[in-house]
Amino acid sequence: MEALELARWQFGITTVYHFVLVPLTIGLSILVAIMQTAWVRTGKEKWLRLTKFYGKLLLINFALGVATGIVQEFQFGMNWSEYSRFVGDIFGAPLAMEALLAFFLESTFLGLWIFGWDRLPKKLHLLTVWLFSIGTVLSAYFIIAANSWMQHPVGAEYNPETGRAEMNDILAVLTNNTTLVAFPHVIATAFLVAGTFVGGIAVFWMVKTARKDKDSADLPMYRTAARFGALVMIISGIAVIVTGDVQAKLMFEQQPIKMAAAEALCETEQPAQFSLLTIGNLAGDDCSSVSHILTVPGLTSYLATGDWNAEVTGLDELQETYAERYGATDTEGNEISYQPNLAVTYWSFRLMIGLAAFSAALALGILWFTRKKASGMPGWMKTLAIVSLPMPYLAASFGWIFTEMGRQPFVVAPNPTGSDQVFLLTQYGYSSSVSAGEVITSLVIFTVVYAILGVFWFRLIQRYAVEGAPQVEEPTVQSDDDDTAKPMSFAY
Repeated sequence: MEALELARWQFGITTVYHFVLVPLTIGLSILVAIMQTAWVRTGKEKWLRLTKFYGKLLLINFALGVATGIVQEFQFGMNWSEYSRFVGDIFGAPLAMEALLAFFLESTFLGLWIFGWDRLPKKLHLLTVWLFSIGTVLSAYFIIAANSWMQHPVGAEYNPETGRAEMNDILAVLTNNTTLVAFPHVIATAFLVAGTFVGGIAVFWMVKTARKDKDSADLPMYRTAARFGALVMIISGIAVIVTGDVQAKLMFEQQPIKMAAAEALCETEQPAQFSLLTIGNLAGDDCSSVSHILTVPGLTSYLATGDWNAEVTGLDELQETYAERYGATDTEGNEISYQPNLAVTYWSFRLMIGLAAFSAALALGILWFTRKKASGMPGWMKTLAIVSLPMPYLAASFGWIFTEMGRQPFVVAPNPTGSDQVFLLTQYGYSSSVSAGEVITSLVIFTVVYAILGVFWFRLIQRYAVEGAPQVEEPTVQSDDDDTAKPMSFAY
């Protein structure tokens, strides 16, 4: 395997691993802030216990997310120096804003939240968790702005003297229409992940508690958490569908070949059907052997344009268009295929949609079995909860894979409505001075280290989740000159 392919595998593995942790941090930080707000407003102990319970799980997830995210930036300099040279003037700006503004906000106020339970007044302490949550959302925005520029480069021009893309409008970069569409979709997905996490664990504890003691005082608390999670799942699920539909239509305008690849559509069709299943060879550049079965007439046309009868251009025609516009051969005279990997784009698109259905089933089950103040929950709901927990994680990961792999062979996709000179093929973004042996060494090291971290993450989440919500005493604020004041300590 060549160094370029190894570098792509390394970046893909580390990125997907890191992204598994990101949606839960974004969504759960806000849900925990809402739980603490409910406690401050109502004074009910159940909300304090839930804040401490899910807050501990949030901290575990956040810590590992920070550790794995640092590696991402190192790779730009190690394996992708030519990419960094070409886009560093633009791509580095939102990443710098994320580090200097958003991450600073996150880390500062997270520390105050952790250590301030017995030191800060209730409302001031509540403000710290909200500022931490805002920081996570801002961090997501800046990173999505950077990634969206790779999907749809704006606010930049190509300088032939330096051979680089140079930014001429930072506001255009930060308000890229791709960013404005992708951001709410990512946030909605984060809430879906977090809602499933909260609701699934609460259902687990409802079943477990009811088996031991049907009159337990903990049952109403877990019922509240379960219904809260279910409400978040339903609202965020609807938001995911709506924002995803808007994003698909914009994607069709900016990257029509990605939409065609998502359907493995070789020939132009009007209207274009959507297949639930295909047979044939999706592995090569020639998709003529692919046969669509179990189709929904006109659905691809609707997803692309909002019109059930619209024409969707096929891969063969788009290949000719791209070759004419961006070059038929590379610098070594090899023919360039502008077709993304069909197997990956086709199935990741469907898995992204299909796996999210588990959250919908869990939410409906929770609302049904907890109606009319009921606290009972059948045993099979525990199984559904456990099975559903990883599904939105996987759906989000497949969505990310589809977004990134569907852009190939470009690392910076061309803007069909802007400057057609600001684009970069992935094969030209790689660090030519790095050998295959060096890449595979770092790939193995990162994979092993990430695997170990993954085991620790899972065991810690599992350990504290099965311990349940802790018994707590209401925090008290004491003055520094009080000799009986407790030293600042980790509140969890």
